[in-house]
Amino acid sequence: MASGNYATKKSISPMPVQTPVPLRANATRQLPVVQDTDEPKTTKPLAVRRPTFVVNEFRESSLKRHGPWLNPFLITMAVVVIGSLVLVSAGWFQRSGPPQLVISPNGQVYPIQVGGTLSNVNIWQNSNGPVTPKTAIPTNPGPYSVVGKPSLSVDFMNRVLAYYHSPAAGKAQALYDDGIKYGLDPAYALAFFMHESSFGTTGVARVTLSLSNMRCVPEYRCLQENGGYAIFNTWEQSFEAWFKLIRNLYVAYWGRITVDQIIPKYAPNSDNNNEAGYIANLKHTIDVWHAGIIQA
Repeated sequence: MASGNYATKKSISPMPVQTPVPLRANATRQLPVVQDTDEPKTTKPLAVRRPTFVVNEFRESSLKRHGPWLNPFLITMAVVVIGSLVLVSAGWFQRSGPPQLVISPNGQVYPIQVGGTLSNVNIWQNSNGPVTPKTAIPTNPGPYSVVGKPSLSVDFMNRVLAYYHSPAAGKAQALYDDGIKYGLDPAYALAFFMHESSFGTTGVARVTLSLSNMRCVPEYRCLQENGGYAIFNTWEQSFEAWFKLIRNLYVAYWGRITVDQIIPKYAPNSDNNNEAGYIANLKHTIDVWHAGIIQA
């Protein structure tokens, strides 16, 4: 019988057996040796690419988008600027002061009746009768129109001149004939004569023999007094000068036919005149004479 205590015996674990693994051919590859050339290394900057913007040719422009209000605004501004220039120009040329001047080809300076230019002067100065109107003269121009047939007889006009002791007394036939020639009513010439110098009895008309105290123009001699006045050789010469001025400049060129239209240009407030008073005086005088009354 075997003797011994198996509980006290230690078990001996077997030693692990290592199985050699054979090397496989070409299992590892030898890498070639890289020689260090010690060359300096350079760092290239990175190229920064800018974002590309895509233009949409069908996109609505900002100007077109604001068109509904921008166009009216620009038009309004243009109108305001032009209107301002017109007002400034009008105020400049109609300012009060001495009579406006024109320069003739001979270098002399002449004030023309209530403004204008030398070309305007030549319209009537170089004419021997009525010129072709720039605009058609109406056949029915309305009340107090200077255009028309004589409304007073030669005898009546002579009696008016004699009543006021005019130095032009007895010369009404010349007024009448000029009225027929230029198509103007000589009653208005006589009324202007009365308003300007009481038929030649007052003011410079006693020296200039002028129906209307016409300002100096190249055609006539000039009295250098208070801005200058044209001097005529005879009353008849000044009568025709007035008819030429009104018919060929005021009526034919400017289209001013009635007393209300003529006076603001002929004797404006800017030349220290009273337009309303002048108009009312002429109308009253014409009405009195048409009623057969000599004393206006």
